[in-house]
Parts: sequence; structure tokens; C-alpha cells
Amino acid sequence: MGSGIFAARWWRGGRSSEAPFGPLEADVMDVLWRGEDFAVRDVQGKLGRPIAYTTVMTTLDRLFKKGFVNRRRQGRAFLYTAASGRHELHATVTSGLLGHLLANASPTATPVLSNLVDMVADRDDRLLDELERLVRDKRERIRKEQK
Repeated sequence: MGSGIFAARWWRGGRSSEAPFGPLEADVMDVLWRGEDFAVRDVQGKLGRPIAYTTVMTTLDRLFKKGFVNRRRQGRAFLYTAASGRHELHATVTSGLLGHLLANASPTATPVLSNLVDMVADRDDRLLDELERLVRDKRERIRKEQK
């Protein structure tokens, strides 16, 4: 499961929330992130809207084949769990996206970083302060490692 793949899928899809998932996949992952083992019927019942059993089964199978969920056989059915936590997945997607955008650091790095700072500043001054603190801490760690 390479993070570059996640980033490319997310970017092409233009989604802003549970990237790299479609709407039903995101809802299914929300159920799985509750931390239990779920059979298809369990997931279907927790979605909060009527979705055909076979649609949920197909969605879970696709998520399994993509590596987003684990499954184990119990009798004739499969039980599904999330392969990683929500935070871990978001970190992987973000890292892959930024890695992809900054891969050729010369022409693309400045607009990417500038937009990041602008978006952070537009949303929350405390978050901008946190970004500044993170940059400062990272520079300090780099200095210490170079000594």
C-alpha cells in the first residue's frame, strides 16, 4: 500500500473528506473504525440508510483488495476490521500527497507550501501558531542531529 497511490487517487477524485474513498466506502470505514469485528450484515445495519447486502459485501471486498480492511473467515462468513486507524490512514494519505507534490522541489514546492500556509491561516490562528512551532521544533531537532 504505497502512499503515493493514495495521494494520486485522492487528488484525481477531488474529495475533501475520507480520501481516498467514495461516499459508501467512507461510510463503511466509519463503521469499521469503531474497532470491532463486523460481518457484512453488521456493517449494513450500522450504515444508517438502506443499502443492499450485496452492495455492502462488494464494497467490503473492494476495500479488502485495496488493503484498507482485514478479514478473517468465521464459519461461512468473513469478519472485517479496519487495517489501520483513521488517523494513521489520514497521515499516510497526507504524507503521500505532499511527497508527490514536493517530489520535484524546484518549481512546485513554493506554491504548495504557500497554499498550505494560506489555508492554515484562513482556518485558525492557533493552527498557524502550531505550524510555526512544528517548524521551529523540527529545525531544532535537525541542528541537534548535525552536532
